[in-house]
Amino acid sequence: MERVSAPPASRPPRPPHRPGVHVTATGVDVVVLAPHATGVDLCLLDGPPDAPTERRVPLERAHLGLWRASVPGVRPGQRYGFRAHGPWDPARGLRYNPAKLLVDPYARGLVGELAYGPETYGHVVGEDLAGDPYGPPDPRDSAAHVPHAVVVDTGALPGPDPAANRPGTPWSRTVVYEAHVKGLTRLHPDVPPQLRGTYAALAHPAVLDHLLALGVTALELLPVHAFTSEPHLVEKGLTNYWGYSTLGFYAPHAAYATAAAREAGPAAVLAEVRSAVHALHEAGIEVLLDVVYNHTCEGGLPGQHVAWRGLDNAYYYRHLGGVPAAYDDVTGTGNSLDFSRTGVVATALDSLRYWAETVGVDGFRFDLAVTLGRSHDGFRTDHATLVAAASDPVLGGLKLVAEPWDVGLGGWRTGQFPPPFAEWNDRFRNAVRSFWLADPGRAAQGLPGHRVRDLATRLSGSVDLFGHGTPALLRGPGASVNYVTAHDGFTMADLVAYNHKHNTANGEQNRDGSDDNRSWNHGVEGPVTPDSPAADVAPLRRRSIRNLFATLVLAAGTPMITAGDEIGRTQQGNNNAYCQDNELSWVHWDLSDWRANQLATARHLLALRREHPALRPERFYSGGPVREGGPRDLAWYGADGAEFDHGRWHDASIRTFQMLRVAPGPPDDHVLLVVNGALAAIEVTLAGDSALPWRLAWDSLWEHPADADAGGPHGALHARAGDAATLEPLSMRVYVLA
Repeated sequence: MERVSAPPASRPPRPPHRPGVHVTATGVDVVVLAPHATGVDLCLLDGPPDAPTERRVPLERAHLGLWRASVPGVRPGQRYGFRAHGPWDPARGLRYNPAKLLVDPYARGLVGELAYGPETYGHVVGEDLAGDPYGPPDPRDSAAHVPHAVVVDTGALPGPDPAANRPGTPWSRTVVYEAHVKGLTRLHPDVPPQLRGTYAALAHPAVLDHLLALGVTALELLPVHAFTSEPHLVEKGLTNYWGYSTLGFYAPHAAYATAAAREAGPAAVLAEVRSAVHALHEAGIEVLLDVVYNHTCEGGLPGQHVAWRGLDNAYYYRHLGGVPAAYDDVTGTGNSLDFSRTGVVATALDSLRYWAETVGVDGFRFDLAVTLGRSHDGFRTDHATLVAAASDPVLGGLKLVAEPWDVGLGGWRTGQFPPPFAEWNDRFRNAVRSFWLADPGRAAQGLPGHRVRDLATRLSGSVDLFGHGTPALLRGPGASVNYVTAHDGFTMADLVAYNHKHNTANGEQNRDGSDDNRSWNHGVEGPVTPDSPAADVAPLRRRSIRNLFATLVLAAGTPMITAGDEIGRTQQGNNNAYCQDNELSWVHWDLSDWRANQLATARHLLALRREHPALRPERFYSGGPVREGGPRDLAWYGADGAEFDHGRWHDASIRTFQMLRVAPGPPDDHVLLVVNGALAAIEVTLAGDSALPWRLAWDSLWEHPADADAGGPHGALHARAGDAATLEPLSMRVYVLA
């Protein structure tokens, strides 16, 4: 007998299961995760945001802690939130307070600002916001004091699909440019005023032209997930500028959108982000997002009650496990999300896929990524989050970059993330700063410095850190994201002008920010003017910037440039400008002569990297021949032209070396880096095969690459191996085949 299936109409409709609020033909499907709750209401909000009216729709309990409903008649643009019911038992980690309207962590759009009065706290606090977090619940309604989620139909967004034109730049050709959406363009004179500081400005021709002329292939944006400012900053009249205080993992930060997009609503804000990504892709530039999944804006237990804490405090956040319940904070922000929970892992992965598929971004830099790999027994390289991201068909082929540390026990994990993750290489930063700045500063006082072997290891791709795994050497040098500066710390210009941080504007009595800067002011703290008695240090400072920049972009690995370093941006010695949303942090585009020269130098150096495969290897160097009978891919020489031996690597007095790199051809590409980190001029016998002619492609003494014209002011442009060349103190050269 033929078996006939029942017609589809006779089957019950499939219940909603995707977290968030999703538009259907008749209304919306709603799903939210709150395992310990006894009830959850969807709150549909109308009227003015400061006095909203509210319709409540009870959700039904589903499996695995989900609450859901299909709600007819709800259309895009509808404001909403949640109210969660359950025990108020803060000593046991349960903090349910239905008086508080909660933001949907999956909201695609948000409107309104977070207020900072007592109404936004789950426990009773005074006007000074102080109270007992284990005390009674606060009965005041918070709906008029918190942002409202907005229903967005992501299937009806206008414009081309930004995921369809990804450049797909290989790691070996990738040059990352870390920038702040607002700070990059807020002062740009060629960007129309109404666009400055916005997502749209990122796609303006003036910005694209600058990035392309510089040689950037990937724009890495500081957080663009919706975020808030911490109450202690608001009390001081400051704001969170960097954005590492997430309010939602889906909604773009609306303040970075144009006024027209904000007026039109969250769908227009999202469309503006997508349009910018598409335009960057059209120019050949990938977009990476700095994402913060390790903690949220709710802070420690005394903090505000706006989303995760109200939905399920005991589930979403890491706890120490005792009574009274206390957070296990491994991020230094007051709370840490608990990635031993399946739902927390799923929340992060869902968000990543959304930004990849709907917005079209090309990769992610994971803030404090060790937290994402923590189970109850500590960090694991085979943690579910890391394995799932690596094996996900959407995410696995994107650029995934870990900040490989947090502040918890065993939190430093550089080199220990599994493929396909790349990682920020703090060892590279420290080695370069030490060699060019801290060590000369100590030597000027007769103190010893570091050996050259650490810098040599970093220049050759940090195989000691990234060569581990099964099989060994799988990730290659591209896994090392090399940087000398980042948003956090001194700018490159400040590294050469300040020995100490100057963070008083942050309102913390200069206690915040790192004290391990490895900087050198060259004898004078702060800026110097042409008529200053200390004006003679300015040329050496500029040379030091060129040394730092060249070491960064010519090393094996993936270089990351901090926005403005290519034009000498300063933060006036502030090394923790997270709360400085002003001209101290924004990029200034008015170029003095020396800043224009620095830009020309940066472009020249990145062009050398593009033109020479020997400077951007796809595999770790072996020291063996590039082909049978061919030259070795890497060799090290002293100033006398003799190869380094074991003794030289351990001789702290040696500050001069040569690095000869070869990539297979035909013809084979040879590049010779000659480095003098001594405080005295050194005569160097150029290394290499005497049959090969060298051409001096760059000298860090050159204020501008055009100084090479007419034979160059600091030596002959053409030479052969075995010829003598004098390197000035604290300088470096790049030779290529003539």
